[in-house]
Amino acid sequence: MGTAVPEPGEPVRDAPPGSAPRLPPLVDQHGHGIVRSGLDAAAFTSYLTESDVPAAPGTSYFDTQLGFAVRRWCPPLLDLEPHCPPSVYVARRLELGADEVARRLLRATGIASYLVDTGPSGDLTYAHELAELAGASARRIVRLELLAEETADGARTAEPFLDDLAEAVRTAARTAAGFKSVVAYRYGLDIAPDPPDPAEVREAARRWLDGRATGGRMTDPVLLRHLLWSAARTGLPLQFHTGFGDPDVTLHRSDPLLLTDFIRAVRSTGCPLVLLHGYPYHRGAAYLANVYPHVYADVGLALNHTGARAGAVLAEVLELVPFGKLLFSTDAYGLPELYVVGARLFREALTGLLTRWTASGAWSAADAERVAAMIGAENARRVYGLEV
Repeated sequence: MGTAVPEPGEPVRDAPPGSAPRLPPLVDQHGHGIVRSGLDAAAFTSYLTESDVPAAPGTSYFDTQLGFAVRRWCPPLLDLEPHCPPSVYVARRLELGADEVARRLLRATGIASYLVDTGPSGDLTYAHELAELAGASARRIVRLELLAEETADGARTAEPFLDDLAEAVRTAARTAAGFKSVVAYRYGLDIAPDPPDPAEVREAARRWLDGRATGGRMTDPVLLRHLLWSAARTGLPLQFHTGFGDPDVTLHRSDPLLLTDFIRAVRSTGCPLVLLHGYPYHRGAAYLANVYPHVYADVGLALNHTGARAGAVLAEVLELVPFGKLLFSTDAYGLPELYVVGARLFREALTGLLTRWTASGAWSAADAERVAAMIGAENARRVYGLEV
C-alpha cells in the first residue's frame, strides 16, 4: 500500500494529515489454539486452507493469498529471508521446535489479549497455554454445540440432559468471556427465530439421545434454537460463524442476513451478537451492525485468506459499519503463523485506508487515531468487559 506499517504503541495524538495512525496493542476477539507438535510440509499446508482435502496434484496451498502472506511476514521472525522457499521455511520450523516457533511468532504479533474458542481441541493448546506462549492474557469463548454434545455424553434421557445442559451454560457463563455458535454449519442461519416450546425441546432431546452415539453432533434445529436462547439469556456476547468456512458449511445458508428475525427477537435479552468473518457477505454484516444496536461484526477469517486484497475487503465493511461496532480478530487456527499474518494484514489494511482518507482531507488525523484504537482493541474490551 506504500505506507510504512507501524508497530504497536500508544496513539500519536498530533499526527499530521496523511501520516499512518498507530494502533494500540490488539485484542484478538476470536481465535483458536495452536498445534503443540512439529509439522511436516503436508501437515503445515493443511492449515493454509479451509478445504478438507490435499491441494490439486502438482500444486500446494502455499500458492494462495494466505500462503504468500505467511511467506512474506513469518520467515524473518525465524531468521529467514522474506518469501523464502516453503521447504526452507518448514525445515526451519522443525529445527527450532514447536514451542520456540510459537513463542517467536506470537510475541511478534502485537496482540495483548486473546479470546479463544473452546471448539474441538485435539492437539491444540488451551487458552492458558496460548497465553503463556504469547506472553499475553487470554479468556475462553465457549463453543455452544460442543458444550451440549459433551453434556449429552453423560446423559441417557431427555430430562436429566436438559437440566445438566442448563447448569453447564450457567457454569460456563461465570468464567467465560462469551459464547460461540456454529449453527451455520450444523443447520444454517435460516433457523426459526423464536425460542422453542419446552415440550418441543424435550421431545427433540428424546429423539436425539435415542439415536445418538457418544460424540454425535447436535444438528436438530429445535435443540440448536434452545441452545442459542439459553446462551442469549445469560447476557454474555454470542458469536456466530457467518460466511465461508470449511466444506461442512452450505455457503448460501451462512449469510448473516438470514439471522435478521433472530436478531430482532433476541434483542430484549440484552445479549450482544457478534457476526464473525462474513465473507463474501461482509457488507450484509456491516448493515446489520449499522441498524441493530446489539449487533457487532468482524472480518477476521476473510483478511487472512484474501491476503494482499485484505484492504479492499476491510474498506467494503467500513463503508457502512459504525466504527464502534467493528472488532479485530484473526480466527487463527492451528498455526501461530496465522496470528502473525492476521494481525499484520489487519494493520496494513487499516493504516493504509486511514492514511489515504486523512491525506485526502476526508478524515482528520485525530479521528483516524481514535477509530484505529477502537477497532483494534477498545471495542472488544467494551463488548466483552475486558480489563485494560
